[in-house]
Amino acid sequence: MKRVLAVAAVVFLLDQASKWAIVQWMDLKTQGVIEVLPPFLSFQMAWNEGVNFGLFANSAETMRWALVALSLGISLWVLNWARKMTSKAGQVFAGLVIGGAVGNALDRVIFGAVADFLNMSCCGLNNPYAFNIADVAIFMGAFGLVLFSNKLDNSR
Repeated sequence: MKRVLAVAAVVFLLDQASKWAIVQWMDLKTQGVIEVLPPFLSFQMAWNEGVNFGLFANSAETMRWALVALSLGISLWVLNWARKMTSKAGQVFAGLVIGGAVGNALDRVIFGAVADFLNMSCCGLNNPYAFNIADVAIFMGAFGLVLFSNKLDNSR
């Protein structure tokens, strides 16, 4: 359980530190776009009021708090599941999901939306979407839990 919480804490802190550094300190919220390694990487400000890629986004406060509750509920469910895991990899994957979900939930509480800023494009394809460290952690953790769930010994 310590491993799950440690990974979750590291992800949460990295996510929140990166959001503060780029959105606030580098003032991306005012600039809108900062080219980092054109055309591959740019910081592009996007306030996501919905779920992935802005799905179900609307300005209703109800949706904001429903998504906060959903994030925290999923985090508690994954935490409970992780308590039974003996696999170190499974515990890391669970920690990635929890840390990312709590980081994005905090954004919704503070800002009313998730601060997304990473934009990656390649090979002539222009990606219109932005994401953040929490999104990467959630994806990696969920992918690992799904892909390797039959190999994660969580029956004991």
